[in-house]
Amino acid sequence: MGLAPGFHGANATGRPFTGDHAGLLLYRTLHEFGWSTAPESQHREDGLRLVGARITNAVKCVPPGNKPTPAEIRQCNGYLAAELTALASVRVVLALGGIAHGAVLRALGLRARDFVFAHAGEHALPGSRTLLDSYHCSRYNTQTRRLTPVMFRQVFERIAVLCGDA
Repeated sequence: MGLAPGFHGANATGRPFTGDHAGLLLYRTLHEFGWSTAPESQHREDGLRLVGARITNAVKCVPPGNKPTPAEIRQCNGYLAAELTALASVRVVLALGGIAHGAVLRALGLRARDFVFAHAGEHALPGSRTLLDSYHCSRYNTQTRRLTPVMFRQVFERIAVLCGDA
Protein backbone atom coordinates (compact mmCIF):
# COMPACT_ATOMS: atom_id res chain seq x y z
CA MET A 1 0.00 0.00 0.00
CA GLY A 2 1.34 3.39 -0.97
CA LEU A 3 0.65 7.02 -0.19
CA ALA A 4 -1.44 8.37 -3.05
CA PRO A 5 -1.65 8.21 -6.83
CA GLY A 6 1.21 10.03 -8.52
CA PHE A 7 0.29 12.82 -10.92
CA HIS A 8 2.26 11.34 -13.83
CA GLY A 9 1.86 7.78 -12.57
CA ALA A 10 -1.40 6.23 -11.41
CA ASN A 11 -3.43 9.37 -11.96
CA ALA A 12 -2.46 9.32 -15.65
CA THR A 13 -2.30 5.55 -16.21
CA GLY A 14 -5.16 4.28 -14.05
CA ARG A 15 -3.02 1.72 -12.19
CA PRO A 16 -1.18 2.33 -8.89
CA PHE A 17 2.60 2.66 -9.20
CA THR A 18 2.42 2.64 -13.01
CA GLY A 19 4.21 5.34 -14.97
CA ASP A 20 6.40 6.58 -12.14
CA HIS A 21 9.78 5.63 -10.73
CA ALA A 22 8.39 3.94 -7.60
CA GLY A 23 6.69 1.29 -9.71
CA LEU A 24 9.92 0.07 -11.28
CA LEU A 25 11.21 -1.66 -8.15
CA LEU A 26 7.73 -2.65 -6.96
CA TYR A 27 6.59 -4.44 -10.11
CA ARG A 28 9.97 -6.11 -10.68
CA THR A 29 9.87 -7.47 -7.14
CA LEU A 30 6.24 -8.55 -7.37
CA HIS A 31 7.09 -10.37 -10.61
CA GLU A 32 10.13 -12.05 -9.10
CA PHE A 33 7.91 -13.56 -6.40
CA GLY A 34 5.12 -14.56 -8.81
CA TRP A 35 2.64 -11.91 -7.67
CA SER A 36 2.66 -10.07 -11.01
CA THR A 37 2.51 -11.49 -14.52
CA ALA A 38 5.08 -8.99 -15.82
CA PRO A 39 8.06 -7.12 -14.37
CA GLU A 40 6.97 -3.74 -15.69
CA SER A 41 3.72 -1.84 -15.97
CA GLN A 42 3.18 0.76 -18.68
CA HIS A 43 -0.58 1.37 -18.45
CA ARG A 44 -3.64 -0.43 -17.12
CA GLU A 45 -4.36 -2.14 -20.47
CA ASP A 46 -0.85 -3.63 -20.88
CA GLY A 47 -1.87 -7.14 -19.81
CA LEU A 48 -0.10 -7.10 -16.45
CA ARG A 49 -2.17 -8.81 -13.77
CA LEU A 50 -1.52 -9.12 -10.06
CA VAL A 51 -1.68 -12.66 -8.71
CA GLY A 52 -2.62 -13.04 -5.05
CA ALA A 53 -1.82 -9.37 -4.44
CA ARG A 54 -3.60 -6.04 -4.44
CA ILE A 55 -2.19 -2.52 -4.55
CA THR A 56 -4.01 0.40 -2.99
CA ASN A 57 -3.22 3.82 -1.56
CA ALA A 58 -3.90 5.63 1.69
CA VAL A 59 -5.24 8.60 -0.26
CA LYS A 60 -7.34 8.13 -3.37
CA CYS A 61 -6.63 11.42 -5.18
CA VAL A 62 -3.45 13.20 -6.23
CA PRO A 63 -2.35 15.45 -3.38
CA PRO A 64 -0.77 18.85 -3.97
CA GLY A 65 3.01 18.61 -3.73
CA ASN A 66 2.79 14.80 -4.03
CA LYS A 67 2.44 14.42 -0.25
CA PRO A 68 -0.99 13.97 1.31
CA THR A 69 -1.99 16.20 4.19
CA PRO A 70 -3.29 14.72 7.46
CA ALA A 71 -6.77 15.97 6.52
CA GLU A 72 -6.64 14.16 3.16
CA ILE A 73 -5.48 10.98 4.84
CA ARG A 74 -8.34 11.17 7.36
CA GLN A 75 -10.87 11.96 4.64
CA CYS A 76 -9.90 8.92 2.56
CA ASN A 77 -9.42 6.54 5.48
CA GLY A 78 -12.98 5.22 5.32
CA TYR A 79 -12.29 3.89 1.83
CA LEU A 80 -9.21 2.05 3.08
CA ALA A 81 -11.15 0.65 6.04
CA ALA A 82 -13.81 -0.66 3.64
CA GLU A 83 -11.14 -2.24 1.41
CA LEU A 84 -9.51 -3.99 4.35
CA THR A 85 -12.88 -5.25 5.55
CA ALA A 86 -13.80 -6.54 2.08
CA LEU A 87 -10.44 -8.29 1.77
CA ALA A 88 -10.85 -10.43 4.88
CA SER A 89 -8.71 -13.24 3.45
CA VAL A 90 -5.64 -10.98 3.17
CA ARG A 91 -2.93 -12.24 5.49
CA VAL A 92 -0.24 -9.60 4.97
CA VAL A 93 -0.56 -5.88 4.45
CA LEU A 94 2.62 -4.20 3.21
CA ALA A 95 2.85 -0.52 4.09
CA LEU A 96 5.23 1.41 1.87
CA GLY A 97 6.27 4.23 4.17
CA GLY A 98 5.15 5.71 7.44
CA ILE A 99 2.07 7.44 6.03
CA ALA A 100 0.70 4.18 4.61
CA HIS A 101 1.58 2.43 7.90
CA GLY A 102 -0.38 5.00 9.91
CA ALA A 103 -3.33 4.87 7.51
CA VAL A 104 -3.65 1.09 7.91
CA LEU A 105 -3.63 1.41 11.69
CA ARG A 106 -6.21 4.21 11.60
CA ALA A 107 -8.42 2.19 9.23
CA LEU A 108 -8.34 -0.72 11.68
CA GLY A 109 -8.97 1.50 14.71
CA LEU A 110 -5.54 0.81 16.21
CA ARG A 111 -3.28 3.23 18.05
CA ALA A 112 -0.14 4.23 16.16
CA ARG A 113 1.96 4.36 19.31
CA ASP A 114 1.42 0.61 19.76
CA PHE A 115 2.82 -0.16 16.28
CA VAL A 116 6.01 1.79 15.54
CA PHE A 117 7.01 2.06 11.89
CA ALA A 118 10.43 0.65 10.97
CA HIS A 119 11.76 -0.79 7.74
CA ALA A 120 11.09 -4.55 7.85
CA GLY A 121 9.00 -3.98 10.98
CA GLU A 122 6.40 -6.65 11.54
CA HIS A 123 3.19 -6.17 13.51
CA ALA A 124 0.44 -8.64 14.44
CA LEU A 125 -2.98 -7.26 13.51
CA PRO A 126 -6.45 -8.45 14.47
CA GLY A 127 -7.86 -11.26 12.36
CA SER A 128 -4.56 -13.14 12.02
CA ARG A 129 -3.13 -10.49 9.73
CA THR A 130 0.36 -9.08 9.72
CA LEU A 131 1.37 -5.53 8.90
CA LEU A 132 4.82 -5.46 7.35
CA ASP A 133 6.63 -2.15 6.85
CA SER A 134 9.06 -1.02 4.19
CA TYR A 135 10.54 2.28 3.26
CA HIS A 136 8.63 3.63 0.28
CA CYS A 137 10.12 2.62 -3.07
CA SER A 138 10.29 6.25 -4.21
CA ARG A 139 13.01 7.65 -6.44
CA TYR A 140 14.41 9.61 -3.49
CA ASN A 141 14.69 6.54 -1.24
CA THR A 142 16.21 4.32 -3.92
CA GLN A 143 18.67 6.92 -5.24
CA THR A 144 19.90 7.78 -1.73
CA ARG A 145 20.10 4.02 -1.03
CA ARG A 146 17.88 4.38 2.02
CA LEU A 147 16.06 1.51 0.29
CA THR A 148 18.05 -0.88 -1.86
CA PRO A 149 16.69 -3.66 -4.07
CA VAL A 150 18.17 -6.18 -1.62
CA MET A 151 16.40 -4.57 1.34
CA PHE A 152 13.11 -4.52 -0.59
CA ARG A 153 13.53 -8.13 -1.68
CA GLN A 154 14.08 -9.19 1.95
CA VAL A 155 10.71 -7.69 2.89
CA PHE A 156 9.09 -9.70 0.10
CA GLU A 157 10.90 -12.85 1.21
CA ARG A 158 9.25 -12.37 4.61
CA ILE A 159 5.85 -11.83 2.97
CA ALA A 160 6.30 -15.12 1.10
CA VAL A 161 7.05 -16.92 4.37
CA LEU A 162 4.03 -15.35 6.10
CA CYS A 163 1.79 -16.34 3.17
CA GLY A 164 3.17 -19.87 3.04
CA ASP A 165 4.68 -19.30 -0.42
CA ALA A 166 8.29 -19.84 0.62
